[in-house]
Amino acid sequence: MPALKFEIKRKCEVCGSIFVAKTLDSKCCSEKRRKDEEKKQERLKAIADQVPDYRDYISIPEAVAMYGVGRDTLYRLIRVGQIQSINLGTRLTRINRKDIDKMFPKRFEKPKKGKDLVPLYNMEPENCYTIGEICKKYRLNDSSVWAHIRKYSIPSRQIGNYVYVPKKEIDKLYKSL
Repeated sequence: MPALKFEIKRKCEVCGSIFVAKTLDSKCCSEKRRKDEEKKQERLKAIADQVPDYRDYISIPEAVAMYGVGRDTLYRLIRVGQIQSINLGTRLTRINRKDIDKMFPKRFEKPKKGKDLVPLYNMEPENCYTIGEICKKYRLNDSSVWAHIRKYSIPSRQIGNYVYVPKKEIDKLYKSL
């Protein structure tokens, strides 16, 4: 990527400091910091993967790796009583996993087996409406239909001059009309 002839000041995604971007694609103030952040994320993912799902109480470093919450934040929540904890000795504080699950989303989700995360659609023309059919059936403007398709991420397929959209999704979207 060629260097720029003018200065662009950006905020580093890793450390948060302001820097002058050397290229249009620069997102970090240095290559070393970016690589260090990647190593840190890999280390946290390895720690999070080692924690079995059946354990009710986890250590502070495991919670930091699994939920992306700061260590000081966890200790403060323990101190004010929002998270139940057990102190087994020096550096052996264990916190209730259910309490943290209610408060914070997991950083690294384990893939779910058996279920597809993305619904599969039958995009054959007999199972779809064209944009014109949707406009006529629900008495809408075509620009409104397109806006709804984009807003609700409804899949579409173009065959020749016609754009097909799954009947099931459109009927579900406009069932109240």
